[in-house]
Amino acid sequence: MSLKSKHEILAKIPQVEALLKTKSIEGLVAEFSHTVVVEEIRKVLSRIRRRILSEETEWFPEDALNQENLIKEIIEQTRLGMKPNLHGVINGTGTILHTNLGRAILSPKASRQVLEIARRYSNLEIDEESGKRGLRYDHVSELLCRLTGAEDAMVVNNNAAAVLLVLSALGQGREVVVSRGQLIEIGGSFRIPEVMEQSGCILVEVGSTNKTKIEDYAQAISAETALLLKAHTSNYKVVGFTAEVSNKELVALAKEHDLPVVEDLGSGILVDLSDYGLAEPTVQSSLDSGIDVVTISGDKLLGGPQAGIILGKKKFLDKMKLHPLNRALRIDKLTLAALEATLREYLDEKRVLNRIPVLAMLTIDKNEVRDKTDKLWLEVTMRVGELANCQIVETTSTVGGGSMPLSEIPSYALSVLPKYKSLTWLDEQMRKNDPPVFARIFKDRYLLDLRTVQEDEIQILADALVDVLLKSKEDEK
Repeated sequence: MSLKSKHEILAKIPQVEALLKTKSIEGLVAEFSHTVVVEEIRKVLSRIRRRILSEETEWFPEDALNQENLIKEIIEQTRLGMKPNLHGVINGTGTILHTNLGRAILSPKASRQVLEIARRYSNLEIDEESGKRGLRYDHVSELLCRLTGAEDAMVVNNNAAAVLLVLSALGQGREVVVSRGQLIEIGGSFRIPEVMEQSGCILVEVGSTNKTKIEDYAQAISAETALLLKAHTSNYKVVGFTAEVSNKELVALAKEHDLPVVEDLGSGILVDLSDYGLAEPTVQSSLDSGIDVVTISGDKLLGGPQAGIILGKKKFLDKMKLHPLNRALRIDKLTLAALEATLREYLDEKRVLNRIPVLAMLTIDKNEVRDKTDKLWLEVTMRVGELANCQIVETTSTVGGGSMPLSEIPSYALSVLPKYKSLTWLDEQMRKNDPPVFARIFKDRYLLDLRTVQEDEIQILADALVDVLLKSKEDEK
């Protein structure tokens, strides 16, 4: 295309002011703002100019400058640009605590409580009786003690922060003894040795990767020892020729030397799920064994918001409350509201498995998952059955979130094999949906595991799948 031809096309691009006077754009300005819409118009027109002037452009479709088409693109781009970056998605992966998808879903009660505290002033740090300043974690400490049997409890913003605070308050400048088999990576390359280094503790490794004995701990204790640390390997398992020191053995040894024992339980669970084939030590069992301080996550098996919960002996937690790091790592009011509401669900032992979404997804019978899968299959096949091979297949769900790494939960999934497009295309289009849908591609099939799909999301998921499959046929024309 000649330069003259390009300039002739450029001259046909409408002015910003002319577009602003159209009825559709006036409505867009009313919905958002003049500044936002003008910025988006300029972006769209600028992209068109660059495309026309590109050396690679030999032909430019005139309908691309059609006012109706331009307005449509401006509206689409404006809405896309104003859509919140953080938004809800549908989790069809079958991974219950999917770290990249936000881990635990809050219960309806917890969600309502967050909204209530967000829209009003609150008694976050004030004692209503005396009118004096209070402590924010007092709102949950009594609940936590009641549920776990701990002497005292406090909360910071995540479990890594909890471990950092515990080590800083109890072991700074002194030695901390830990088994080599428990030098875990918490996630995001955040490792126990590095946390210790930040806290100012001196790491003393004992035993080997697969075997550590009580004698190993005993030989490592010196006048410089501050505490014995145990880190639960919640995100991996060492199997085969292994040996591990029990909590009771470690506590007995620590008492002989007047040392505290700290356990990072990681995931942390308050209910025994062994009847469901999901074996994980409970917080209560750890404290009952005599462990002095326990740390757990709030947004994993507890089923609450991101938080680092510290439980244990009051004399040790008092030191943490006075430590300067406590202020830097403190929990915010919305997280606190969600955590309190989540913990209150546990007071009803008979209903907690149904009320906490994470626990419900862990314990729901696979036949109930099959029922949900049947609904999705029927909806999709009735509407676009000729566009894809859709089958109900048995699959395996996982816990995720660095929890119960060996646990596999029997489940059902809708298997989709599109007739006109690839699985990669289908996966990409489903992620572009509003809300985005995330699934798994396994053995040349697109799998939607309904264990992690909520009841009110089934119709939304069906509509999304139908729309994408219809698009797959249109693109082939």
